[in-house]
Amino acid sequence: MRFIFAAAAIFFAALLPAAASAKQCPVGSYRLSNGTAVDIAPSDPGTLRWRTFTGETGQLHRQKDGTWKSTYGWTGRPDGKTVSFSDCARGEITFANEPGTRIPFDVTNTTFTSGGVKLAGRLVLPKGNGKVPIVVLVHGSEHDSALTFYALQRMFPAQGIGAFMYDKRGTGISGGTYTQDFSVLANDAIAAMKTAKRLAGPRLGRIGYQGGSEGGWVVPIAANRAQVDFAIVSFGLAVSVLQEDQESVALDMYFHHHSAADTAKALQLARAGEYVVETQGQHGYAAFDALRKKYRSEPWYKDVHGDFLFVVLPLDRVQILAAAKQYGVNTTPFHYDPMPTLEASRTPQLWILGADDLDAPSAVTAKRITSLIERGKRYTLAVYPGAEHGMTEYEASATGDRGRVSTRYAPGYFQMMADFIRTGRIGAHYGNAKLTKLARATHDLRN
Repeated sequence: MRFIFAAAAIFFAALLPAAASAKQCPVGSYRLSNGTAVDIAPSDPGTLRWRTFTGETGQLHRQKDGTWKSTYGWTGRPDGKTVSFSDCARGEITFANEPGTRIPFDVTNTTFTSGGVKLAGRLVLPKGNGKVPIVVLVHGSEHDSALTFYALQRMFPAQGIGAFMYDKRGTGISGGTYTQDFSVLANDAIAAMKTAKRLAGPRLGRIGYQGGSEGGWVVPIAANRAQVDFAIVSFGLAVSVLQEDQESVALDMYFHHHSAADTAKALQLARAGEYVVETQGQHGYAAFDALRKKYRSEPWYKDVHGDFLFVVLPLDRVQILAAAKQYGVNTTPFHYDPMPTLEASRTPQLWILGADDLDAPSAVTAKRITSLIERGKRYTLAVYPGAEHGMTEYEASATGDRGRVSTRYAPGYFQMMADFIRTGRIGAHYGNAKLTKLARATHDLRN
């Protein structure tokens, strides 16, 4: 999940090189002449990222002639696509020789208050006067500005669904201090939902949440505290933060083909490191350091990663203390058990997990959600084989993050969410997702 030590924000001002025309504003969703919708979003400094609703994606790199060359997924390999944009006034695109125009939306920028903190939000609706379903997009643990970087704020409206996005407290242009307190973040999500309802007025249809990663802990809390029509959790967890790191370490060992005995050693090391993180570096350092020295020369040691263990693994005590202070570890509810919240829920929920997620391992969570479905809860589970954190497919790499590089989003992932937002149900097939649903007869009895 890249849970605790998320990267610092990348500012939109760094998006275009100095030589780029000030009249260009490529960020937006476009309808191509063949009917396809393609979204253009900010990415790394000097680049853009395109996405389609079917899951294809690539990174755009500006050329000297003003065009943009695309690379496949996150691989950095050219994919043969060239993209060009008109000026802002015309709002035109040529995407791989296919012309298109920017899709107009009804956009309302706003601020709202939650717990005495002013947060910045945005409601994006499809053009028109009719009612539409609205999804409130809830953050993961990232420090980036969601108002700048979340492509779903346009991708859903391009499909006739409203979206409300907001910068998490302590990020972007929102006030307050960054926190990982799930209860506080749930109250922020509720305030965002109520703001979206007020701004939508007579256009409001169904309303609910979608949250990825850390949002998987936050969304169910919010849904229990204030009624909504649906909740979607993407690559989230039904286990505690500490159990997440343990499962991640175990999965690292599995994928690197280490023995059960070596896995036990790795988990011992992980428990010691997790205790140091949990206590903000105040306790357990001597035991953790002793295990590092004991195991450092063993072949499996280099493959220990975990969700947050890898950050403290090379640090001395002073560095750990500084990191704990910088990243707000004191607000993280390491022992939070999400199951009582999930068991108490009366909101229809869709859980979408990647079977190969190293950051937020899904096996135990999938079993727990399945057990809730078997007990009659109105949950739906989708597990994508070969998908990792972020719901992306990947290929092996000799370098990079844990030997993987993402290529595209899992086929059907975006469409599945759209269907659930509209009706609270999904169809029979979404790519290769394995679906577990509440039996219709049981569903009817409960309604």
